[in-house]
Amino acid sequence: MERRALLTGAATAAGVGVLGASAGAQERSTGGKQVLELRRYTFASPEKREAFEKFLASGMIPALNRVGIRPVGAFRMTKADNPQATFAGEVSPDLYLLLPHASAPSAVMLDTNLAKDSAFTQALAGIGEAPKDPAFSRYESSLLLAFDHCPKVEVPAKGSNRVLQLRIYEAMNEERCRMKVHMFNEGGEIRLFRETGMNPVFFGHALSGTRLPNLTYMLGFENDEALKTAWDKFRKHPDWLKLSKDPKYKDTVSQITNLVLRPTAGSQI
Repeated sequence: MERRALLTGAATAAGVGVLGASAGAQERSTGGKQVLELRRYTFASPEKREAFEKFLASGMIPALNRVGIRPVGAFRMTKADNPQATFAGEVSPDLYLLLPHASAPSAVMLDTNLAKDSAFTQALAGIGEAPKDPAFSRYESSLLLAFDHCPKVEVPAKGSNRVLQLRIYEAMNEERCRMKVHMFNEGGEIRLFRETGMNPVFFGHALSGTRLPNLTYMLGFENDEALKTAWDKFRKHPDWLKLSKDPKYKDTVSQITNLVLRPTAGSQI
């Protein structure tokens, strides 16, 4: 496998500018909020995806923990949970990986730090490095800044039947995107989520990636029924009915992507 594919993290100019700062100063530069990297891996075959899931559990997630990235989330998507999905087969050819960084330099230096980890490089060699037969086809990466009212990744559900809901809200422009962030924070939507059982894993405003501008968030539930019950409760809540009609939040979302995911073996979320 080509090392460009696995070891290269999402590096941004914002992170480069504070590389020389102390760890405390780096975290203060983001107001104590995590920088979140969300990756989507694609694979040439189900067998490739299954092999990579095993590598995540045995090699990559432990290595990420050793360089200070935790909890790491790894997720797959099935047709049963997403009946409108267009992929062939019962399981999507994609895997999603969530990497919480304490600061932007952590994301910038991920390549370098993993390359120094001998246990990781040995595990990497075990899944094949042939350029014409890579472990995965490609991955996309988005870098997100966590919200004020959800500054760090949370782990709200731990049961074996837990489900994660990943939602991406695209906006027509940055001003409308910022206003939707405001709606979640100062407007009280995150508070209302918590009160109705819509348990945050993370909320992030995209700094780089695809389909910009957007904000992305994930919710965690113990099972399918808990997901349905919480959404029903939220939609009917009088505070939401009032907030959703506030004119300053009009037209803040132009497109919504909604995915229901399941944790893979080794996922810490």
